[in-house]
Amino acid sequence: DSIQTIVCKFFKISKNEMLSPRRSRYLVRPRQTAIYLSKILTSKSLPEIGRAFSNRDHTTVIHSVKTIEKLRKEDNELNINIDNLKNKILYNQENEI
Repeated sequence: DSIQTIVCKFFKISKNEMLSPRRSRYLVRPRQTAIYLSKILTSKSLPEIGRAFSNRDHTTVIHSVKTIEKLRKEDNELNINIDNLKNKILYNQENEI
């Protein structure tokens, strides 16, 4: 949940937009990023992550993770953004403890 909030703020979209079934590019990339970060930063299962994103299928979660991993190899800006988000998420979680 905090991952979704932080990613939404970063990409300047609302949580409702991220969780909507719409597939506009400006919504898909942040959603995939949030799913990717959920996968690498939590111990949640694929179906659990899918449920957190408006009951998406676990195959959608797999696709999102693979897409972001592939894009990270090609897109340096995305790489930097994801690292920044990762630090923000981990840093914020430390503050909440």
